[in-house]
Amino acid sequence: MTEPRVPGTEQADDDWVDLPCGEQAHMKDFDMGMRNYACACGDTHAVVMDMHPPSRWVPESIVDVLKDAVEPADGDDFEEFGTPHLMGAVLEELPEDITAIDASENGSVGYAMCWVTDLDARELHRVVVELVVELMDHAVSHAEVESSKTEFQEQLEAFDVEEFVAIYREQRDFEDEYDTAV
Repeated sequence: MTEPRVPGTEQADDDWVDLPCGEQAHMKDFDMGMRNYACACGDTHAVVMDMHPPSRWVPESIVDVLKDAVEPADGDDFEEFGTPHLMGAVLEELPEDITAIDASENGSVGYAMCWVTDLDARELHRVVVELVVELMDHAVSHAEVESSKTEFQEQLEAFDVEEFVAIYREQRDFEDEYDTAV
């Protein structure tokens, strides 16, 4: 005997994804405004989608500098530096802690790429900021003007990632899915 269901609610077997914690979730469990996923494992996992702006983690002025300074590789699906590149760096740094979902062939979910992490949103924010600082440090090391390198190193020594993340998250009001850029 067949089970009654609402038309259009069937879930294909290949629409299920393995999360870093070992649980499974359906691709439709993640929506565009989501930043956290309350998992069956009992933890809350950070969720990031390709359309989320990099200003989720750093101010627009830093994003503008990154877009000007970082040129995506030839053949890259994304024309300018953005969230997919940041999440690629996180995935490279913490491969066991990230599930990358390619939904580009699934028109029913509303995103092309989604990353679910074993970290909560605050921990992921800290990791992204640390990676951005490393990227900037590397870029400045190639500067021709020695005073630029020295000035950046002095600023870097005074920079507290944890404090930055706390202040930035407070200013952005991450409890609201409609937060705006700083």
